[in-house]
Amino acid sequence: MATTETQEHEAMIREGVAELCKQFPGEYWRELDREQVYPTDFVKKLSDDGWLGALIPEEYGGGGLSESDAAIILEEINHQGCNSGACHAQMYIMGTLLRHGSEAQKQAYLPGIASGDIRLQAFGVTEPDAGSNTLAIRTRAVQQDDGSWVVDGQKIWTSRFFHSDMMLLLARTSEVVEGKPKWWGLSTFLVDLREAGEAIEARPIRTMMNHATCEVFIKNLKLPAEALVGEEGMGFRYILDGMNAERILIAAECVGDGRWFVEKGAAYATERVVFGKPIGSNQGVQFPLARAHAAVEAADLMRRRASGLFEAGEPCGAEGNMAKLLASEASWQAANACMDAHGGFGFAEEYDVERKFRETRLYLTAPISNNLVLAFLGQHVLKMPRSY
Repeated sequence: MATTETQEHEAMIREGVAELCKQFPGEYWRELDREQVYPTDFVKKLSDDGWLGALIPEEYGGGGLSESDAAIILEEINHQGCNSGACHAQMYIMGTLLRHGSEAQKQAYLPGIASGDIRLQAFGVTEPDAGSNTLAIRTRAVQQDDGSWVVDGQKIWTSRFFHSDMMLLLARTSEVVEGKPKWWGLSTFLVDLREAGEAIEARPIRTMMNHATCEVFIKNLKLPAEALVGEEGMGFRYILDGMNAERILIAAECVGDGRWFVEKGAAYATERVVFGKPIGSNQGVQFPLARAHAAVEAADLMRRRASGLFEAGEPCGAEGNMAKLLASEASWQAANACMDAHGGFGFAEEYDVERKFRETRLYLTAPISNNLVLAFLGQHVLKMPRSY
């Protein structure tokens, strides 16, 4: 049960984020969506007001807030009808730098990220031939005699590449050797995209929603020794650490979407009169929205449990995955209930339902397919045989 102090703290965050989002109404997002343009002004405002630097400790110029606070920020952005997908990665990518980066790296980058002068939005992990099998990635970083690295490879679904100054990159630095776990041999690097030049080529991928994602080709990219984050060979574990935070934050975004859909659908169903009465008085319209509301609120409880474990430093892989699973399914349930309530008007651009409908559908599949979440739960929680 949240304390009065916690509730007041959350309310303060929500009010601040909501006030900012009022400056970016539906018309703003519809225009960007039409042309698939990145919401630069929105992201800049979030940075200027300190919301994107919330997780950075105060000693580096950040807000020093918690994972739960970050979740509330992203949830409220989506709850207000905006799209946090344009900026969410910075919050969970930073975790790798915060937990595993050197003090020199933190001093070099965190103050700039906190102020918005440095954008860390790109995450180079997935590859065309590997998909969700991260251990099968083929991008290779080879260490040189002077300690520097040369990287060659390819990434896909690298979102916000053209709107980032830095990219967190996962590459193989060693083959698996006897006596080491199978995940060993991958390493993480901080890549300064401002200095990469022609060594990196990025090609935009148009998608069903405005997500600014790319395919990235890396050829003879030279990185200094200090670009390595943490210990060589430990990158996969570092990425997994960040993925728990990612699951929790994505769950929060879905909760925000779900609440937007339920409130939008309920308001329309109350106001829309057909056959002499509000359509919301019909159980066929009312019950799906009520069921979606229950699903969204239940998912939020799991998200909060996962956040609490994460902040306490306790294992939270199962809870984080369940939060993402339940929240993404709940937001999609709410999206369909809202669309059905609006009928034909749900497909009209001006109502914003079709835009949010496309945006929230992503999270059934990304950043991890819900089928893989179920496989994780079946194998690692329920101790059943591996299914893939």
